[in-house]
Amino acid sequence: MAAGLLQVESLDLEGRGIARSEGKVVFIAGALPGELVRAEIIARKPKFDRARLLEVVQESPLRARPACPHFGLHAGACGGCSMQHVEPRAQVAIKQRVLEDALWHLARLRPRQMLRPIEGCAWGYRHRARLAVRYVAKKGGVLVGFHERGSSYVADMRECHVLPPRVSRLLLPLRELVGSLSLRERLPQIEVAVGQRGGVEGVVLVLRVLQPPTDDDRARIEAFASMHGVAIWLQPGGPHTATPMNADQEVELTLALPEFGLALPFLPTDFTQVNHRLNEALVRTAVRLLDPQAGERIVDFFCGLGNFTLALARRRAVVLGVEGSRELLDRAGSAARRNGLADRVHFIEHNLFEWATTDWSQLATTFGAIDRALIDPPREGALAVAKTLAAAPASLRRVVYVSCNPATLARDCAVLAHEGGWTLAAAGVVNMFPHTSHVESIAMLEPPAHSAVGEPPRVNISRLGGDANH
Repeated sequence: MAAGLLQVESLDLEGRGIARSEGKVVFIAGALPGELVRAEIIARKPKFDRARLLEVVQESPLRARPACPHFGLHAGACGGCSMQHVEPRAQVAIKQRVLEDALWHLARLRPRQMLRPIEGCAWGYRHRARLAVRYVAKKGGVLVGFHERGSSYVADMRECHVLPPRVSRLLLPLRELVGSLSLRERLPQIEVAVGQRGGVEGVVLVLRVLQPPTDDDRARIEAFASMHGVAIWLQPGGPHTATPMNADQEVELTLALPEFGLALPFLPTDFTQVNHRLNEALVRTAVRLLDPQAGERIVDFFCGLGNFTLALARRRAVVLGVEGSRELLDRAGSAARRNGLADRVHFIEHNLFEWATTDWSQLATTFGAIDRALIDPPREGALAVAKTLAAAPASLRRVVYVSCNPATLARDCAVLAHEGGWTLAAAGVVNMFPHTSHVESIAMLEPPAHSAVGEPPRVNISRLGGDANH
């Protein structure tokens, strides 16, 4: 379709430039706010168009030179990052605007105060990754990496700047390894998990195998593991089927929270935050915002491995973790015992997407009056939990909500604010995924009746956030 000049106004949740042509919204991948660009319409929809960026006529001062040679907007470019063309500090500002816009346009809420963004190192931060694997004979063998932008094909990657350098250096050797195996066409992905192992960085590679490896395959894989100092697990089915190849590969990885004196063991297929240094800063901020007092009772909804649960217990609170996964709860309980917190931490299994007022009432009956709550749901959010908290009794003093989706955060905060009269006291972004459009955020809410039960100590929220390296 014909190319034309467009003025870019803002960015959407996927990091695409937003312009308007004849009153219609046009999304342009790679274009930045304030730029005048030449773009070609490639798809027309009833309410919007999509365009391909052809030329930047007037460049934004936010534009930066991508560090990775595989980043780009062309066919075949790696789709693992979407914002390497944006200056890192500007990426954070853009994400904060995305959060503010979501809260206002979707929930009609503005925080009483915006928290200083939480950010850290922009490179080598991905401690978790799922690498696609494809045997492509016409490209000379095996490809290992992220998918191409907007495609199911695997990008031809030789390095990755957001993976830890040690893992990035494994991309080409992994190609050679998989190419030498009899099951090279039956090995669709490799899960990467990096954590602490005996005080140093440990790497586990989980190979998704759709057929059993032969003895020769096993010998080649074990030789690779020995040469590169990694552990290799095999996963023939779902995540629960992942097991070490042999006893030598049965390593324990831990997620460290040094400020709280905690080490949380996890399996390579367990969910943990991708960016472990930012996770430390996120937990620190969440605990300070929630401001637990000694002996108070706190509920941690979607507690997972106990990432926030155990940190809150370290502040002498009594904490109940609620989670839908029995496997994660078992490991959270083990971590509580290992860290000497079994007397302050309790866990229950429950599907939180079906949480109801009766569940809250039963919880209060068995656990006691709840003083504070923390919510850290998946992308779907925590609508059922938000509805029960909106009607919670006056004993509930504060809620902290950690979110990986600004839209569901806004929706759930709207329930608390407009149905329960809560106040959105503070909100801010966490740059958990630099160079991507992913927006992690945190919010603090206070109920309308909290002054009636005694004003809790005020948190100096101007101190919160900032550099994860502090």
